[in-house]
Amino acid sequence: MTESKKEIGFFEKYLSLWVALCISVGIAIGHFAGDSVGILSELELFKVNIPVAILVWLMIYPMMLQIDFSSIKNVGKRPKGIILTLVINWLIKPFTMAFFAWVFFSKLYGAFISPEQAGEYIAGAILLGAAPCTAMVFVWSYLTDGDPNYTLVQVSVNDLIILVAFVPIVGLLLGITNVHVPYDTLVASVVIFVVVPLVAGIITNKLMIKKHGEEWYKTQFLPKFKPVSIVALLLTLVLLFAFQGDIITANPLIILLIAIPLTIQTYFIFFVAWFSGRKLKLPHAICSPSAMIGASNFFELAVAVAIALFGLDSPAALVTVVGVLVEVPIMLSLVKLANKWKY
Repeated sequence: MTESKKEIGFFEKYLSLWVALCISVGIAIGHFAGDSVGILSELELFKVNIPVAILVWLMIYPMMLQIDFSSIKNVGKRPKGIILTLVINWLIKPFTMAFFAWVFFSKLYGAFISPEQAGEYIAGAILLGAAPCTAMVFVWSYLTDGDPNYTLVQVSVNDLIILVAFVPIVGLLLGITNVHVPYDTLVASVVIFVVVPLVAGIITNKLMIKKHGEEWYKTQFLPKFKPVSIVALLLTLVLLFAFQGDIITANPLIILLIAIPLTIQTYFIFFVAWFSGRKLKLPHAICSPSAMIGASNFFELAVAVAIALFGLDSPAALVTVVGVLVEVPIMLSLVKLANKWKY
C-alpha cells in the first residue's frame, strides 16, 4: 500500500503569499487614508494598542487550545529531546539572533540606517529570537513524520518557560544593545499575550473535553478556530503596514535588508539543532521537531510585544512582521531537507 503524501494546509502553505498581499493592502490604506488610520494608533491602554491586542489575542488563543500540560508528566521518559530543545531555544537562539542582528544592522548596514534605527531593528530581531514557536511547529512536525506526542510535550514545556524566561532574556539583550527597556510594559505584554490566553485555553480545553470528549474536541472544536488565528494574523499585518507604508515606500530595500539576517539565523539554528540531535542519537521523529522548534518563532508574541514596546510604526515592529513573511518559505525548505536526511 502506497503511503499518502503529507501536505501542508492551503492557508499555511501560501501564508507568505497572504502576508505579501496584506502588506500591499496595508501600504495602500496607509497611503490613501493615513490620517483616518492614525486614529487607531491612539487607542491604547497601559501602552498596549487595543485593536492590535484584540487581534493578537485572537491569534494566540487558538494555539493555546492545543496545549495539554498533562503530557509533561512524560518528560522524564525520553529527556534528551527536551534538553536539546531547551538548550537551543533558551541558551543559544536568543544570543545568536542578537549577534547576527548586531553584525548586520549596526555594522554592515551602517551606511543605510542610523544608529537609533539600528537599535530598534536589533530589538525586533531579539524579540523574535527569544520567542520559540508554539503553533506552526505542529505543522512542521507532521510534515517530517515527527512524533506528535513528543512535539506536544516540547511545545508545552516551552510555553511554561516563556512565562518566566522571556522577560529577563529580552531585558538582558536589549540592555546590551543600549535600548531602553520599559519592564512594566514588557511584563504586561507577556501577561496579556501569553498568560491570559494560556489560562483561557487550559480552562476551555478541560471544560470542552469533560463535556463532549477528547475525540470531539480534536476533530470538531479545534478545527473551527484555525481560520480565526490566520484571519487575525492577516488583519494585524494590514494594520501594521498601514502605519509602516511611508517608511517602506521611501526605502523598499529595507525589507530585503531585514530578511537577510533573519534567514541566516533560521538556517544556522536548524543545523545546530539537527546535528546536535544526531550526535545525541535521537530518533528522527524527535530530532526533526526539535530542530523545527528552534528554527521557527512565536512571531505572534514578538509582533505584539514589539508594538507594545516601540509602537505600531516602529522599525522593531517591522522586523517582526518581516519575520512572518520569510518564515514559511524557509521552514518549507527545511521540511524538505529534514525529509531528505531522514534516517
